[in-house]
Amino acid sequence: MQIHISPRNLKLTAAIHQYTAEKIEAIENLGDIIGTHVVLIHDETTKPKERFRVKAHLAVAGPDIHADVADADLYAALDKASSVLARQLRKRKTALVDKRRQTSQKTKEKAKKQG
Repeated sequence: MQIHISPRNLKLTAAIHQYTAEKIEAIENLGDIIGTHVVLIHDETTKPKERFRVKAHLAVAGPDIHADVADADLYAALDKASSVLARQLRKRKTALVDKRRQTSQKTKEKAKKQG
């Protein structure tokens, strides 16, 4: 999986890069992620509670997954974004598993009715 990190109006330090990569790699086991693009934005003109914004885009099979989170601290925004992405991946995985169960259940019931 490829991780692209794009900083806007802030310097991308090794610590920020490593923290972002760790957060993305932690949610990688929840689904087959093809690629990730994370945009880190620092905006002085917004409210103090929304100075740092993290926009994340996960490329997965099917519809892609997005998160857009703002916070006063960059690391807190990264934490929130990773939890939003993890929640969406879990929801997607559960829906796929349920769909497979329904189809297998329907075929079992048809086979039972036929003989």
